[in-house]
Amino acid sequence: MTPSYWSQAAGELSRRDAVLRALIRNYDGPRLQSRGDAFITLARSIVGQQISVPAAESVWRRLLESTSSLGPAAIARIDPARLRACGLSSKKSGYLIDLAQHFLDGSLDTAAWNERDDEQLIEELTKVKGVGRWTAEMFLIFFMRRPDVLPIEDIGLQRAMSLHYNGGRPLSKLKIRQIGHDWQPWRTVATWYLWRSLDPIPVEY
Repeated sequence: MTPSYWSQAAGELSRRDAVLRALIRNYDGPRLQSRGDAFITLARSIVGQQISVPAAESVWRRLLESTSSLGPAAIARIDPARLRACGLSSKKSGYLIDLAQHFLDGSLDTAAWNERDDEQLIEELTKVKGVGRWTAEMFLIFFMRRPDVLPIEDIGLQRAMSLHYNGGRPLSKLKIRQIGHDWQPWRTVATWYLWRSLDPIPVEY
């Protein structure tokens, strides 16, 4: 289900920003969706770290083919060699198994997530091995569907903003943050449309 704030956010962003107005008009189709599974969203984000979206999808498909379940219990007991055979590095294999253990032993306080603000939730998630700020921000966007996340470290966002706001030349993170300031409190929506401008298939985690 599309977040309830989406239409309001798209309308306000269109009025404020000519670039986003054009993107929102051009990509009036599928919108941000949640897979509805916290573990899967975090696991997919770990798989997608530092590689392209197509490469991440390829690894994920191999994972799906190699095991009957990708839930925490199945991942916790899987042989790391099987994970590596699917295209994961040794580090990422360890990260997935560690993440599964956190879900199984209850060390992630999932019941309190809705009560935490973005930074509090990022602080909790980044205590898990292999979950950095980018991974936590993907979780906020794709599982929690928080409306105002600007993932400064995201390569796709950086590419799209350099293309649309600086003639293809790189933009500093400070400049990206400055441009994004005007999008508040809807920076998630702005980010999603900028991603869409690079890839005809909507990004999902």
